[in-house]
Amino acid sequence: MADCRRVVAVYGHEAGDGRALRDFAGPDVLVVPGGRELIRALAGLRRSGEEACVVPMTLGRDPELVADTARTLRALPAGQTSGTLLAQPFGTARHLIAWLRAAALRAPKTSALLVTAPTGGLYDDAELHRIARLVHGYGSHRLVEVALTGGDPDLAEGIRRCGLLGASRVTLLPAAFQLPEAPGVPGVEVTSAGPTVSRAALARVLAERVAEAGLRWSRGRDDGIATGLTAADDHGHAHTHPPGEGHDHGHSHPHTHDHPHGHGTGHLTRSTV
Repeated sequence: MADCRRVVAVYGHEAGDGRALRDFAGPDVLVVPGGRELIRALAGLRRSGEEACVVPMTLGRDPELVADTARTLRALPAGQTSGTLLAQPFGTARHLIAWLRAAALRAPKTSALLVTAPTGGLYDDAELHRIARLVHGYGSHRLVEVALTGGDPDLAEGIRRCGLLGASRVTLLPAAFQLPEAPGVPGVEVTSAGPTVSRAALARVLAERVAEAGLRWSRGRDDGIATGLTAADDHGHAHTHPPGEGHDHGHSHPHTHDHPHGHGTGHLTRSTV
């Protein structure tokens, strides 16, 4: 990359313990959880004379990861963060829908699809159900269910549900950086569509995020932290009050709607990735 910043990939619940992400990202990318580990990584780079570009590694379900990363960077003394850039998140919900739709094409038409991911809490898990519904609506498989590692329903229960609904074959669609271990369920054949994002795609998207961050910095000295702080503003508790109760935000913020278009499964232009 042109400005030679070291890439620091910060992960949350979508990467489990981070091992799969480290394997995919390769040795040139520092892969760390947020908080203290991120602070230690940046301090180590500072001691070695390197600047950093921090990329929040969400696939689209964890806006809190972006905001928490921005808060961590903002709280550090200026001397520790000078020259550090915060990139846009690795993915959005729209990207995840497209990646899962592409994975669904690799599954037999007669197979049920089971969208799987580590549990991330009430709102992130609800988002996974919404994403799975869109994958179903824009696909051709009769049955698309959701299972959560460490949540309810878990993977075994999700497979059993598919079997009870008439499926003799289930294809796992991981909506996470790690691949789940499929438990054996009598009477149901279980296969996996593979990782959500391939190594090549991960490297390409990371490079794009870092290049975008560098361009924003060179054009307007925008380090991305202020933008990152607002990433979770419309997520979770902020919008749980019924109309007419709680604060009146006047709907001054823009509403976005994930709307995969009919131009082909998984098709993403360079400007949207």
